[in-house]
Amino acid sequence: MSASTTTTKNLRRPLSSLPPTETLEIGYALSLSPRVKFLLTFFRADPTVRPLDDWKLKNALLSFLRSPPLSLNNVPDDDLLLRRLPDQHKRKRDEAIATGTLYIRDLSFLRSADRVSADREKKEEEILRKRFLDWRESVVERLSGIELNIEGVKFKMTLDIPVSDDFEKMKKSWEEFYAFKSNDSTRFMRNSDPKPDTIIVRGVPSRWFAEPLVSSKASQMVTHTIFSVFGKIRNINVSPDDNRSNEADDTKGELVSDLNCKVWVRFETYEDFYGAMNVLCGRSMEKEGSLLKVDYEVTWDKDNFFRSPQQKPSQPQFRERERGRERQRDRQRGYSPVRMEHSRKSHWVHADFDNAQRKRFKVYDMIIRVMTDYYMIAQLGNT
Repeated sequence: MSASTTTTKNLRRPLSSLPPTETLEIGYALSLSPRVKFLLTFFRADPTVRPLDDWKLKNALLSFLRSPPLSLNNVPDDDLLLRRLPDQHKRKRDEAIATGTLYIRDLSFLRSADRVSADREKKEEEILRKRFLDWRESVVERLSGIELNIEGVKFKMTLDIPVSDDFEKMKKSWEEFYAFKSNDSTRFMRNSDPKPDTIIVRGVPSRWFAEPLVSSKASQMVTHTIFSVFGKIRNINVSPDDNRSNEADDTKGELVSDLNCKVWVRFETYEDFYGAMNVLCGRSMEKEGSLLKVDYEVTWDKDNFFRSPQQKPSQPQFRERERGRERQRDRQRGYSPVRMEHSRKSHWVHADFDNAQRKRFKVYDMIIRVMTDYYMIAQLGNT
């Protein structure tokens, strides 16, 4: 095993400090490998309306990437994906004519070859993180706004980093979200410092989260075991990801949308949520023995999925929860637990009896109406 790989059996540091250039093994022969993802957009830079040749555009861009000052010789052809947009002859000059995705997976040139002591390890991690961020920013500055000349036709390219791959932007988004929501005192009256606790991962193969030799569908037990590497889990939900886009740059043409799954994971603490987001951002999922590299999407849950109506407890669970809260209030007030328990039971019994009585009277009323209608019809028939 290489020095740049961290196993789940020997985690000596928190996941929140894991460098963005290091691979993490998460069990079930799965691992999270580092990579950088860039979103490309192409525009016309001259008045010509000649059709775009995406193959020539790809070769021209690869040649630019592999030459100085970038010198990204380790970018294979398959990690640059381009897609022409329809109706190019109808598009205006300021409208995009093509989009693409660029993946840079080999980040070994950012790591130092010298071994460091344990005392300097934390400092080296901070230096490596800063080096990675500075390099990524320099790539954005050098590539965004360049012009490519293809047989006399000029094209302008813009480059962006998706929010789901930028941990700092993701962190800023939930801090701003909860800073705004904290002004709503009615919603956050019981929690003076609200923070997110649920992540959403979509676009991962269901068969990788399935029980071997049992089913090809994702298993909640297997999924729970895999994501428990990141921390203690409070709730988890797995469902088919049929609504995911079928664009080629999402799955590289090797997966079908109905074979993917979408996972909601709610952690018990904000620290576990923070560490999971830090590790999942900017990485691809790989499986031992497979050449497939899954570029999933990760984000945080701002819709309170586990607090939505479909996730509310059933009536028996709700009553048991209410009884527990009443017992706690009674103990705080110093009331007799036996007397209060008897009064609560009688309250629930009377409530159930009243509900049953109302339903019974409705049935009797319906029967009387039906019998009256039949009697009137019979009288009319006799006359």
